[in-house]
Amino acid sequence: MGVVAPTFVSDSLVVCEVDPELKEKLRKFRFRKETDNAAIIMKVDKDRQMVVLEEELQNISPEELKSELPERQPRFVVYSYKYVHEDGRVSYPLCFIFSSPVGCKPEQQMMYAGSKNRLVQTAELTKVFEIRTTDDLTEAWLQEKLSFFR
Repeated sequence: MGVVAPTFVSDSLVVCEVDPELKEKLRKFRFRKETDNAAIIMKVDKDRQMVVLEEELQNISPEELKSELPERQPRFVVYSYKYVHEDGRVSYPLCFIFSSPVGCKPEQQMMYAGSKNRLVQTAELTKVFEIRTTDDLTEAWLQEKLSFFR
């Protein structure tokens, strides 16, 4: 007996709405005045088919953020990061990180993948990155990704 792989028809791609409370939180997060690193971790509520807030974290390094993400489930993260440029300037880019670990359930992965663009548009973010394992989320990785933006 062979294993039958599930197939996905493009029509069945689920695009989840963004929870109105989360939309407001993202709007406020965008204009925050604090200068520490901070993150909003979001997940898909499968029953409500909605992207919702899971956790809000203050003063958190990329390495600490990595430990907050599940290793076998996808998550969306908006991360405000204190970035010191090579010329000494400091900026606070908002990064969207889609954590989509290898080995998570295909239907879960499809729900997150289908909802990512709407969430990015809702949050009005341009620095969009994806990691396939939580181990990838390091300060060096983030700085390398951000170096492409001037």
